[in-house]
Amino acid sequence: MSFLGERATLPNPELDANLDANLASYELQDWRKGYDSLRTEHDYWIDEIIGEIPAELSGTLFRNGPGLLEIGGQPVHHPFDGDGMICAFSFGEGRAHFRNRFVRTQAFLEEEAAGKILYRGVFGTAKPGGWLANAFDLRLKNIANTNVLYWGDKLLALWEAAEPHRLDPATLETLGLDYLDGVISPGGAFAAHPRIDPACELDDGAPCLVNFSLKAGLSTTITIYEFAPSGQILRQHAHSVPGFAFMHDFAITPNYCIFFQAPMSFNPLPFLMGFKGAGQCLQPRLSQPTQVIVIPRNGGKAQQIPVESGFVFHHANAFEQDGLLYVDSVCYGGFPSIDAGEDYREVRFERLDPGQLWRFKLNLATPSAERELLESRCCEFPVLHPDYVGRPYRYVYLGAADRPTGNAPLQGVVKLDLQTGERQLWSAAPRGFAGEPIFVPRPGSDAEDDGWLLLLIFNAELERSELVILNAQDLSEPLAKLRLKHHVPYGLHGSFTPERFGVE
Repeated sequence: MSFLGERATLPNPELDANLDANLASYELQDWRKGYDSLRTEHDYWIDEIIGEIPAELSGTLFRNGPGLLEIGGQPVHHPFDGDGMICAFSFGEGRAHFRNRFVRTQAFLEEEAAGKILYRGVFGTAKPGGWLANAFDLRLKNIANTNVLYWGDKLLALWEAAEPHRLDPATLETLGLDYLDGVISPGGAFAAHPRIDPACELDDGAPCLVNFSLKAGLSTTITIYEFAPSGQILRQHAHSVPGFAFMHDFAITPNYCIFFQAPMSFNPLPFLMGFKGAGQCLQPRLSQPTQVIVIPRNGGKAQQIPVESGFVFHHANAFEQDGLLYVDSVCYGGFPSIDAGEDYREVRFERLDPGQLWRFKLNLATPSAERELLESRCCEFPVLHPDYVGRPYRYVYLGAADRPTGNAPLQGVVKLDLQTGERQLWSAAPRGFAGEPIFVPRPGSDAEDDGWLLLLIFNAELERSELVILNAQDLSEPLAKLRLKHHVPYGLHGSFTPERFGVE
């Protein structure tokens, strides 16, 4: 799992034909269609349903992701630079309603009025005019495209490098920047991957929201925030760790927050001179280990434990057991990036390292670490029953490739039984492409896998998207497919709330 430093590469027709024949369960041109922009904002009841929506399924699924992938005819260089678009699926009484709306950030409105790109993107999108037009323009465009969460009676669109945007949960109208009742300052950041502790021991068993912010430099400051269900801040503490850190996600247990700091360096000069986006200036440091940063949630001193190098976007879960700390994470051998002359829609998946699920066993007393491969299939976006966040658990669900080996787009979901090692795969291959599954518990049930998986699929044959509802106990056949009237570009993260919004 050491860094290999691979990059996305342009096609080699002869080599790619051999790779495709041996590995591919998809056609690249099908996958590419899912990155077309969706410019129209919709509001309708979903009437094309294959199967039946479970009568007990009630609430709202919110999803976020880049919905606008070109401006004024100029494509973004990386989908992560696309403007955020929220989708809402409202369920109740066996019916479902769909609504989507762009997050109307200040930059979105400015570029919409100008009809061209006015801001540089973190992942390489540049203003027209070459490097001279981009040099020394250090403004960040808050694209609000990574996650969306309903907490404390607020619907928040999140992008980890800036403040949240507050939305109306019924209409998805953008209400403006939200500073969390003064917890963060203008220009501050709030990460896009919060965790919800279902029963916080520090709050007599009440749930709480845990999140963080980063301020990176020669050393990095990690600030931990914990919020009550009312939205009130409960705890806040900052910790400085050596070196530059880029961390999208973290994990929690009842007593700890856990971060993986990959060995990265950041050379800002190409960014300052207008040649690259800030994210393209990150480079892996091949000779150094990844540092696992363990921060006590009560504000105690942080501890670092080295592990073999690798890059982590997402953690599945963490838990404490028998005096040890366990962290389950999707790890990559290299840091994926797209260079200036490359097109993300031409990426050859087969040439890149797959994400795989690993378990890290940490002994804080020694300190030392061991690791074990849990799932070798290419996978991402791990989820589980929300009541088991931070606790010992048995079942994890991951967006997964169709084939058991090699790297490929996600085309379905795999259920992994961590107790028995049994696996179950549902796949939409060859012409369906998947994202993050969302686990929704069945009301009144206490079984860990009793609930539904909600999975948005792009159907390349129809060039439309479908929300698939799977029985989390048995993935063999969908309970329902809700076919939209259009496609939704590939998204990032979402969440489900039992509150039902957007319908009378």
